[in-house]
This record gives sequence, structure tokens and C-alpha cells, in this order.
Amino acid sequence: MLLAGCGSSGISKESSRLPKGNLNAVVTVQEFSDIQCPACRTVHLQLVPALLQEYGERIRFEFRHFPLQSIHPMALRAAMASECAADQGQFWEYIDLAYTRQSELSDTALGLWAGELGMDTALFNRCLTSGAKRDAVMQDYSEARMLNLRGTPTFLVNGKEVPTNELPQAIEAAEASILQRL
Repeated sequence: MLLAGCGSSGISKESSRLPKGNLNAVVTVQEFSDIQCPACRTVHLQLVPALLQEYGERIRFEFRHFPLQSIHPMALRAAMASECAADQGQFWEYIDLAYTRQSELSDTALGLWAGELGMDTALFNRCLTSGAKRDAVMQDYSEARMLNLRGTPTFLVNGKEVPTNELPQAIEAAEASILQRL
């Protein structure tokens, strides 16, 4: 069993996803994203890797779900699937694959991708079918709504919304501001 403290089903209702980068960084970058969103796909496959390569040791990078179900009918299921993958230590690998193969997104693909990543597919499918991760995903969604975020992808640097094209400057400024206070 990969998770301690799970119920007898081996399925946890909480999110198991971990951030990337430096867990103790003074700058936190949050990405609110929708796995079915084409713009999010581009940003995830191009901008995020470059950002992590440049700032990975200096930032804590967190992914937050913001499934826009009215325009992306598979977004919630894909987000729940990524959380089921997180229980098996495969969150980032799963969303990377989901964004790479976004055009194939379907209920069938969600399960196939778990198998391709070498997960325990029976556990993954039980998790997804049970809907156990819905509340964890919707907690992220509710946070986005409380922050009045209007679309995806949206980035926050230390809690402040930042346009995608200004992320490097915002990271540098946040880091400088905090280091000045120390």
C-alpha cells in the first residue's frame, strides 16, 4: 500500500499531490489550471518547465485545479483522475501525460494513462469511480472562485495574481522584497 492512513479501501479523500521546486522557498507560485483547457496545455508544456528550470530551487510551485466544467465537460473527471494518480505518487507524471495527450481526453483514456504510468489500475479505477477526490478538486475550485479568478491558466505569486508574461519579474520582485525584510 502506498498511502498510510487510508481507509480500508486504500483510497484517501484528501489530495496527496506535492509541490515542485523548493518546499522551503520564500516565494510560492500557484497555477490554477484546467486539464482540458487548450491554453493551459500550452502553458503547462512550454512555460512551466522553463519556469521550473530557471527558478526551481528558488520557488515552491503548486498546482491547483480550476475545472471550468461549463466549457470543458471532462475537466472535473481529469482533475479527479490526477488526484487518484497523486495517491500513487504520480501526480505530475499524470498531468504531464494528460496535457500532452489532451486531444485524446476521455473516460477510457483516463484509465489507460494510469496503466501507461505503471500504476495499480484497479486502485486507480476504484478511486476515480468512487468520486473520492471530487471534494479535494472542488476545494481548489472554491479557492479560485473566492479569489475571483476569471479563467485558466491563472498564476499567483505569494498570493498575488500575476499575468503569465510577468511571472519572472514577479518572482524576482517577491524574492527581493522578502529578502530585504530578513
